[in-house]
Amino acid sequence: MLDIGYALSHRFPDPPQTDYRRADVHALRHDLFCGDVYLADTASDREVSTAWGWVPVLDFAWALCDIVERVDRDPAGSRASRPQHAELDFTESTDRLLFERRFGWVDVEAEWLPASEPPLTFSHTELRREARDFLHDLVADLTDLHDDLADNPAIWTLLARFPRLP
Repeated sequence: MLDIGYALSHRFPDPPQTDYRRADVHALRHDLFCGDVYLADTASDREVSTAWGWVPVLDFAWALCDIVERVDRDPAGSRASRPQHAELDFTESTDRLLFERRFGWVDVEAEWLPASEPPLTFSHTELRREARDFLHDLVADLTDLHDDLADNPAIWTLLARFPRLP
């Protein structure tokens, strides 16, 4: 089973004058809500996580939802034998998360882990559902912290683009 989570950083707080209602997409994706993220395979008790404190958490959730859709472009869907690749790069680092989908499974590798570490593997369906749930849960948490964020049109657009799945 897949678990996606985060922790906001106390070392990199948002600027106190931030107007969350009017924050633009660049600020939402790159300047606000810094912390760390993880993807965990709870069945094998393994995870890929950051420990840098500066990862833009909302951007991670947004990019993860994008990536899940990007590796689903083959018309054969879960029957596709040709691998489909995507990567998530971290702005302040050369490290990346690498995603490879073949058939209905997605391997997730972190470049900062030893090469001997096997990738985490999740079903594409589960990854899609959990990524969207993570995004919606994260936005709900951030809105609890900053009420004005609920009135930001970029957030409305983001949540509409990636609705929760049954």
